[in-house]
Amino acid sequence: MGQPFAKVLTPLRGTPLIRHLLDAVAASGVDPHPVIVVGFDAEAVKKKLGNGYTYVFQKEQLGTGHAVRSAEAVLRGKADAVLVLYGDQPFIKPATIKALRDLHEKKRPAITMATVTVPSFENEWAPLYDFGRIIRDGKGRIAAIVERKDATEAELKIRELNPSFFCFDAVWLWSHLSELENKNAAREYYLTDLVRIAIDGGARIASMDVSPLESIGVNTPEHLELVQKLI
Repeated sequence: MGQPFAKVLTPLRGTPLIRHLLDAVAASGVDPHPVIVVGFDAEAVKKKLGNGYTYVFQKEQLGTGHAVRSAEAVLRGKADAVLVLYGDQPFIKPATIKALRDLHEKKRPAITMATVTVPSFENEWAPLYDFGRIIRDGKGRIAAIVERKDATEAELKIRELNPSFFCFDAVWLWSHLSELENKNAAREYYLTDLVRIAIDGGARIASMDVSPLESIGVNTPEHLELVQKLI
């Protein structure tokens, strides 16, 4: 967003974006000691948030898949499931976090994920235009997630989107994370490519619908102005 500090420290009603998320995680009761992956301006983030978290440093920002890989050393063998959320999405509710965890425990798939469907990409839904599109097969099953940068004109019209709220079976995650490649427009390792890997390998995927408002993130000053009106 152009500011000389980590985006997650951007204030929203006087509170850093990531604090809104961490408060929701705490209220959900799913994890009393979250792991936070930090990169740019890491020391400022840690100072602002304080103790109570395990911090993992991501030396290079090479995508969401790379960020999770950075946390593997501190999580592998210590958790049955790994729930991944993003510090610039301040509106997710505690009940949604808990529901995602509960669905994962009930279904026991390789991946449990949320999806959102927007009526359009205008006004308050504009920040969601950058989200990956959910591709479903003829039976309504998730067949792929296509990132906006890689989507065709037809795919960009799809209104079912990926807000990137994921819960992974830990054993499955760590055994397949190394399969991620950066053969895409951004040259990044997309965590969402694990959906394709799961499908190709015949692993099960569970999904749940969540409110589009919960998935709105802050990536530009315009997004920040919008969410300040919505909060």
